[in-house]
Amino acid sequence: MLAKTMGKIKNEFRIWRNLIRRRIYVSSRTEKEIIDQFHKLYYGPGNVFSGFPWFNTRWLGAKVLKCPLDLWTYQEIIFETKPDIIIECGTADGGGTLFFASICSLINNGRVISVDYRPRENLPKHDRITYIEGSSVSDEVVHKIRNLINPEDKVMVVLDSDHVKGHVLQELHIYSRLVTVGNYLAVEDTNVNGHPVVPDFGPGPMEAAEEFLSENKDFVADKSREKFYLTFNPDGYLKKIK
Repeated sequence: MLAKTMGKIKNEFRIWRNLIRRRIYVSSRTEKEIIDQFHKLYYGPGNVFSGFPWFNTRWLGAKVLKCPLDLWTYQEIIFETKPDIIIECGTADGGGTLFFASICSLINNGRVISVDYRPRENLPKHDRITYIEGSSVSDEVVHKIRNLINPEDKVMVVLDSDHVKGHVLQELHIYSRLVTVGNYLAVEDTNVNGHPVVPDFGPGPMEAAEEFLSENKDFVADKSREKFYLTFNPDGYLKKIK
């Protein structure tokens, strides 16, 4: 028993020693360069077999245009905060919508309201999903969404529609009012416009989130949600704190 215990202690010591060495010999600047290079490799064309890796990811057969590490982060957020309503702006192929609904089913709580101005055909069906057709910033769509939310509901929002800065900023001003304290307003694809991919995109989600946070002190960018290093949403997991 003593030998087994000592063996476990030595193993733990080796793990921590390796972690400390890594922090000593890998500077924060070098670490960022490594992450950015992998980010560009993962986001880009990849190879002849994989194409664009992030563009060829599926959840239960439905295409989901998100990084798998971000999906895991969403799973943790949903489990921890247990939102009653998840509003998704930008349905696309519905893989992300189905993922959110699947996690809601696993924890037996929550519904997904997904909005797209031009929904695709044959979107995934799930008893926890409600699809709405229209612009995420139109008065009609926002009115429909409000009517689906009960006063006591905890609300989370994911912005993944038009990524032009003006549109994202408009969504932020509208949907920040619906998010409940302790829950998240996720701004997707803050990685474009050189953060670190697609440098010629122009002002987009990152710039919109920065301007929003400079004006709104009810939210903070939760950097702890970037613990897996690679994320398509750097500084985009906005938590409502008051």
